[in-house]
Amino acid sequence: MGVTKTIYYTSEQNELAAIAKALAHPARIAIIDYLLKVNKCICKDIVNELSLAQPTISQHLKELKSVGLIQGSIEGTAICYCINHKTVGLLQAYILKIATQLKCEDTNCC
Repeated sequence: MGVTKTIYYTSEQNELAAIAKALAHPARIAIIDYLLKVNKCICKDIVNELSLAQPTISQHLKELKSVGLIQGSIEGTAICYCINHKTVGLLQAYILKIATQLKCEDTNCC
């Protein structure tokens, strides 16, 4: 497989692609769903909720954090995670842009 030539795309396109890639795993969607439900949690809470091994959860959290979908803060010996509203706002704006454009287009496109 060739190397993606990210220089040909805008920074927004590259950022949205990275976010989409991070969301392309059901465990990460489940983590986001859990964080939305509890609004804040400690890593061990996610392990108990999803019944995945702690190293697996940590890897998924790392991927979500690397694209800015979640953020974490250290509280004692634990890390608490929450949704990063700014990144979700970027994703929301893009999805809204698609939805708005589709409303304006002919529905018989194919």
